[in-house]
Amino acid sequence: MATGGTTTNDSNPANQSPAIEGYGDGGFRVDGVLHKGSIIVLPTRIAEWSVEEFAQIDEASLPPALFGDAHVELLLLGCGVRVQPVPRALREALSEVGTVIDPMDTGAAVRTYNVLLGENRRIAAALVAVD
Repeated sequence: MATGGTTTNDSNPANQSPAIEGYGDGGFRVDGVLHKGSIIVLPTRIAEWSVEEFAQIDEASLPPALFGDAHVELLLLGCGVRVQPVPRALREALSEVGTVIDPMDTGAAVRTYNVLLGENRRIAAALVAVD
């Protein structure tokens, strides 16, 4: 099984993000691929995210695509083991491009993401890995 890196959804005819199949032990299983560490799931790709804890999250920690060509209407922010308030500057930067950010613990973010996939919405998830 492959691990880590950036993958695209070329095999998905609707070009919709795949379901997150599992999380824990410091990583995630997405579309059959194990990703160690934190990840960002965009509508067309999954990328490693260098963030290890919530305090490291700011506009610079997110990929530029979230502020441009991804056209994401909702970003689910998995904060780790517990929900934390989103820094005002980050919330405002995303709002300027039409993206709402919704913070929650990582487990809730994974579950919510999978439910929202069925609604054909342009969503993304930025997920801090948990043990």
